[in-house]
Amino acid sequence: MSKTDHKYSTVHYRNYLSLDKLLSAQNLRSEAQGEKPAHDEMLFIIIHQTYELWFKQIIHELESVVELFRKEKVDERTIGNSIIRLERIVSIQKILIDQIAIMETMTPLDFLDFRQHLFPASGFQSFQFRKVENLLGLETPQRMTYNGCPYSSVFSPEKEEVLMQMERDTSMFEAIELWLERTPFLKVGDFNFLEEYKKAVDRMLAKERKAIKESPFLTEDEVDMRINMLEGTDNYFSVVLDKEKYKALQEKGEIRMSYEATVSALFINLYRDEPILHLPYRLLRCIIEIDDSMTAWRYRHAQMVLRMLGNKMGTGGSSGHSYLNATAQKHMIFKDLHNISTLLIPRSELPTLPDHLKKNLSFYYTNVA
Repeated sequence: MSKTDHKYSTVHYRNYLSLDKLLSAQNLRSEAQGEKPAHDEMLFIIIHQTYELWFKQIIHELESVVELFRKEKVDERTIGNSIIRLERIVSIQKILIDQIAIMETMTPLDFLDFRQHLFPASGFQSFQFRKVENLLGLETPQRMTYNGCPYSSVFSPEKEEVLMQMERDTSMFEAIELWLERTPFLKVGDFNFLEEYKKAVDRMLAKERKAIKESPFLTEDEVDMRINMLEGTDNYFSVVLDKEKYKALQEKGEIRMSYEATVSALFINLYRDEPILHLPYRLLRCIIEIDDSMTAWRYRHAQMVLRMLGNKMGTGGSSGHSYLNATAQKHMIFKDLHNISTLLIPRSELPTLPDHLKKNLSFYYTNVA
């Protein structure tokens, strides 16, 4: 047998996956405390260990994508790979949500058989989950405090410093924002996207007002109500059309993403059918899906805690269900990308792009000059 053959013959499934170490890491506290082993504690441990393994994979994918997009010049050829990795995260998140159903095969009484042994351990102490949040771009001012203390206070000084450094580093939010700000198609030659978009919005809103006022199916009160709602939409459109209004909302903390990045995201969404914009659009959709899935997981987790504990205090000392439920909405990171949908207009109302710009947004070899 050659040295090469011998080298590869020593790789065994068990050793490669470190199964001896992995499968011996389920230590029941109920048994260690000299009590009868709680049957469902094994499930509880394995579920949470599995979560941590998936968090590790999510971190691996996020770090690679952020590294690609934090560069001053993003190699557009890497966007396809980034989308694949982000879509992988979305698939993993679906598993994380589905795992809650497995946890719920454990009844509240089953959980109470070993819950007293968990104090003061808590999911809030998941260092990897906090890394995921920081990589995505959750800011400290946006976070709900943990028992009145910073979220990082439950970790050792070394791990706390890692989290603080991550906050100083470029996050996914910041990297994507910088990338969007460099979109080159918003003003080309005689074409000014915002000016043309404003005209299209005015035409669309005028048509809607006319349709409401002339509808034979609405009462006067219903007409007034719908017109008032339409005016509210008009006001929202005016924000993106007025840089000063936009910045005023930014200063209030109601908007986070820069004006330039928001306009670019709007352009990509409106003209997503243009070949060059296919991948940027998919990338933005992936980011929204990741944010949605994080929110869905938080809500699902909160409901599971309510089912298991009712209004009992959490093992880590939080208010339990009410705390988790509140974080679901407050900890959304990419709200500004979600709000782009409010600014969309029908394809029939889209400003016509000049030929030279359509050529730049197409693949030259398929475009007839």
